[in-house]
Amino acid sequence: MVMAKGRGAGAGAGAGSGSVSSDVQQAAKKKVASRSWALLDCNGETKLLDADKYSIMHRLRIHARDLRILDPLLSYPSTILGRERAIVLNLEHIKAIITAEEVLLRNPGDEYVIPIFEEMCRRLPKVSNGHREDLLGDGRQQSNVQQECADAGEDESPFEFRALEVALEAICSFLDARTTELETAAYPALDELTSKISSRNLDRVRKLKSAMTRLTARVQKVRDELEQLLDDDDDMADLYLSRKLVGSSSPVGGSIAPNWAPVSPTIASRIGRASRTSATTIHGNENDVEELEMLLEAYFMQVDGTLNKLTTLREYIDDTEDYINIQLDNHRNQLIQLELVLSSATVVVSIYSLVAGIFGVNIPYPWNNNHGYMFKWVVLLTGIFCAAMFSLIMSYARYKGLIGT
Repeated sequence: MVMAKGRGAGAGAGAGSGSVSSDVQQAAKKKVASRSWALLDCNGETKLLDADKYSIMHRLRIHARDLRILDPLLSYPSTILGRERAIVLNLEHIKAIITAEEVLLRNPGDEYVIPIFEEMCRRLPKVSNGHREDLLGDGRQQSNVQQECADAGEDESPFEFRALEVALEAICSFLDARTTELETAAYPALDELTSKISSRNLDRVRKLKSAMTRLTARVQKVRDELEQLLDDDDDMADLYLSRKLVGSSSPVGGSIAPNWAPVSPTIASRIGRASRTSATTIHGNENDVEELEMLLEAYFMQVDGTLNKLTTLREYIDDTEDYINIQLDNHRNQLIQLELVLSSATVVVSIYSLVAGIFGVNIPYPWNNNHGYMFKWVVLLTGIFCAAMFSLIMSYARYKGLIGT
């Protein structure tokens, strides 16, 4: 990106300062709009690119809407899109564009992206330097170099499938590692909560449950995207970039591929189907997606296993919550029983106090002068009556199941 030069000397000072300020603002906007990319081609050569979205669109010939999917400032679910000449990949922190001869990774300085890029540099096929120099020395066009890059791994898998496999392996391993960490922290916390219900343990489990819910949603998005690809053979056929590259080099496909510009996804899909039709006679049946299907199924099973671990953890959390609720209900029932016993005892003691109070007042009675010992009998008989009444209330409560035996 080059900044505009200053105005001519004949311009006024005010106009000159205003133009410089405008140029600085435009340059700042362009700098913000640019993004850092790490590029790895099929020859194993790597370099860093600092290009804005228009440069990437012109280089890879993809639509602007596809680039918005890779924007880290926007929230998009996990997506694997097959375009005419590229695969747009958005899986968690892995945001990449894969073609038949190169891979572009966004935000190469991210701590989670660095090991992925290093793994791609190690595992992706490389064309020998001598063979590449022969290709360039013969004066062949770039399409021939791309053809050789696509055919370099023909004995195993196309270049784009190897890059896709590295990305899927990385994201599946990342999600599985996060799940393992969550399990390591959650199970002891749940066991501690069952042994001792406290505010600290409850808050700890609450945070772990929130983290599990977020992680489950992330794993579910990746699983749904893989499942959607596996259910549609046309979508999987769109990911065969090398096959379409061969078709575009044929006489029929050559009239479609050159001078291609980013258009709407619908038109691009039609162009892709037309080029694949021309490639059918060269590269076999375009609906043969068994190789990619086996690749996606392997990582689908891995993601599904991770999701099953989270489901098992959720069930364990739900069981723990049910157990805690049962314990709390039991304690609540014990408190109700204690309250019933205390209320019954209060009624009985109130009756006893009433009788004792009546005979304890200083009221003259005719029989009190000669028979003072009668008060002792009244107190004794009243106590026996109250005890019998309390026993009768408890027996009735046990009979009705209001208190335990």
